[in-house]
Order: sequence, then C-alpha cells, then structure tokens
Amino acid sequence: MDIQLKQVTVRELVDDYEDNSEGGVKGYGGKLNIRPPYQREFIYKDKQRDAVINTLTRDFPLNVMYWAVCDDGTYEVIDGQQRTISISQYVEGDFAFNERYFHNLQKDEQEQILDYKLMIYLCSGTDSQKLEWFRTINIAGEKLTEQELRNAVYAGTWLSDAKRYFSKTDCPAYNIGSDYLLGTPIRQDYLETVISWISGGQIEAYMAKQQHKPNANELWLYFQSVISWVKTTFIKYRKEMKGVDWGSLYAEFKGGEFDSAKLEAEIAKLMEDEDVTKKKGIYHFVLTRKEKHLSIRAFSDNQKREAYERQKGVCTVCNDHFELNEMEADHITPWHDGGKTIASNCQMLCKEDNRRKSGI
Repeated sequence: MDIQLKQVTVRELVDDYEDNSEGGVKGYGGKLNIRPPYQREFIYKDKQRDAVINTLTRDFPLNVMYWAVCDDGTYEVIDGQQRTISISQYVEGDFAFNERYFHNLQKDEQEQILDYKLMIYLCSGTDSQKLEWFRTINIAGEKLTEQELRNAVYAGTWLSDAKRYFSKTDCPAYNIGSDYLLGTPIRQDYLETVISWISGGQIEAYMAKQQHKPNANELWLYFQSVISWVKTTFIKYRKEMKGVDWGSLYAEFKGGEFDSAKLEAEIAKLMEDEDVTKKKGIYHFVLTRKEKHLSIRAFSDNQKREAYERQKGVCTVCNDHFELNEMEADHITPWHDGGKTIASNCQMLCKEDNRRKSGI
C-alpha cells in the first residue's frame, strides 16, 4: 500500500459539504466520501465535538486522519469521520461552541479556522488493504464494536438497506422494539441482535449470504414478526423484558398456543417470589419450564452449617458421613412444589447424591 502525507485546510475540507440520506455525507468539493459503507454513524457527544473545535480555535495540532484513494480519483474517510463531521457542522452553523456560532465569530477568527491545516494520510491500495487499515488504526481511537467491523467486511446493497431499518436514530426498529432490545441503533447493537436471532448466532455466515441481495426485507419482516409475537404472548410489559433472547424463544415457541392471561398470572407470581433471583429469566421459564433460567436463591453458609450439624454430617440419601466441604445443600421440598430457601427446608447431601437428584 502506498501512503502519502497531505495538508488540507478546513476551507478545502468543508467545500460543498453535504449530509443527506440519499447522497450520504460528502465534502472536499464533493470528492470526499465522509461516510463510506463500512463507517459507523456519527456518535460524538457535545463534549467530544466541542473538544475538536477547541483544538482548531487554539491552533493546536489535531490527530492525523486517513483517507483512502479510490480508483476514480475520489477519496473515502478511513479514520477521522467524527472529527470531519464535527468541523463541517460547526462551519455550517449546526451548533455553537462557547455560545458562539461560526457566523458570530469575527472575520479574523473565521479565517483562522478556515486556514487551519489538517494532516491527512492518503492510502492507496486494494479494498482488503484499505479495510485492514480501517481495522488497525481504529484500535487507537474509540473502539469499534464487533458489528461495526462486520459491516466493514460485508458492505453492500443488503447492508445499506438493513441499516435503514436498524442503524439510524429513531429508525423503524427503535420505534417498535426499543423496549425489548439492549444497546443503541447507531452502535449497531440492534442490527447485531436481530441478525443473531434470525441466524441462530451465525452472524458472519448470514451476512455473507445476504451481502449482495437488493434489500433486507427478510430481516425487517422477521423482526416485526418477533416483536408482534412477544407483545401478543406477554400482554403486560415489564422492564425485565428488555434484553431477553426473544429470538430463541420465538424460534422454538412461535407455533404454540398460549393462554396469555394464565402466563401473565404466573409471571406476576414469580416476580413476587424472593427465591427467584433472575427476574429476566422468568420469560424463558414460563415457556421452557427449566428452573436454571431463574437462578433460584441458594442457601446461605449459615443455613448449610445448621443443616450439617443437625444431620451430624450424614447424607440423608446414602447415610454415609462426609465433611462439610464434601456436601451440597438441597431443598427438602423442591422449589417448584412450593419449597422455600429457608433453614428448615435445607438438607445436606453428598455431592454425588445431590447431582444425581438434580440430574446433573
């Protein structure tokens, strides 16, 4: 790969700056693609954006940026998108710094910013080399998420359409599913989650297969189906529903017939049960009936010691004697039969008998 260092003034950078959904984000007289398909959305907060402008106004050096040289003589930002957009938005008058917009500055102050020289590395090479540079140099910046890196590898028509649904602020997926998904759209959390659901965790394989398809209709329709199923099956929303692996539940139980009122009554009871320490797991449990999802409260060390002394160290199943560290606590009356995690319901079994009883 050929790398050359170039100075570009802010005046040149913001020439013909444009940011719209159809044409993307352009600058440098229309020759610079500021947001190529592999780039993340703009994520700088006010404090970070102000730090960039502060650097310019004080004429301090800004970190070097990297552009890829395209075959047609245009450029793509490999590293520096957030700084480039911050500078361009300020000059365009989109925000104020120290309570002054760019047009509020004195003429000499404006000229000082416009004449500021940015240091740009121009990188020429193959697409794979450019992407490798993108991976490498961003390690030193704000760390990319795994999905942002996948987006770099599998950029194409399908991804562009998928991001329209899942990767924008107030995107359609946010509007119907934000109560059920963790993370944020602009950091690709929604996109990663939904692809993981539909692919059974095989995200790269799914994206590779979809890469050059004209649209992401399948993914969007699938997501709508999952959310509709969740809202229909679980008629009362609780904050514990956010971040549940709804994809796996939908895959296994979408064809089942459930009494939503009965499910809600059971969920309400489990929410009140102090022995259930993982409330989010209730939604898995009421469908799968697997207690592991609930993380039933364990007996305390004092309760174990009390039961051990009461039994004089003898396992209640095999009647052999064991040291305390060779035994495990067990519910005399199982939790699912109403047994509570209290001292009077605790018995000590040898590890072999306890695990045999638990089916481990």
